[in-house]
Amino acid sequence: MVFENMPSGVLSGSVLAAVWAAIMAVIVFAVIAYVVFALAWMTIGKKLRYKYPWLAWIPFANISMILQMGGFGWAWVFLVLVPFVGALVLAVLMTIATWRIFEKRNYPGWLALTPLLMFIPLLGWVSWIAYIVILCIVAWRNNK
Repeated sequence: MVFENMPSGVLSGSVLAAVWAAIMAVIVFAVIAYVVFALAWMTIGKKLRYKYPWLAWIPFANISMILQMGGFGWAWVFLVLVPFVGALVLAVLMTIATWRIFEKRNYPGWLALTPLLMFIPLLGWVSWIAYIVILCIVAWRNNK
């Protein structure tokens, strides 16, 4: 075996360092994604003349903001408190709201279906990266 003459702490330390590096990479990616999403939704809110576009930075309030811009009431956000069924209904409402918002910005509404591709194996990360790109285009590119 290759590692039989190596002190036992070296290998476990290397594995631990690799695990911590992976965890930190995921955290950094999540923070960057959150900032991009918040900036994009805040910009979309400003362009659609939403009264409080800064709500894009606040968890749950940003969901309420998207629902309101899509023509639903803000109180639908409380569906998150209903296990499984509430989250499923909220996901459908968010998709419909995003579809309507994209159409208000003169983009095809079907682009809101991109996150649904995450349920297809091997397309999960690709669909989220594609959705981030689509959201940035809808936010910062004028299509009129």
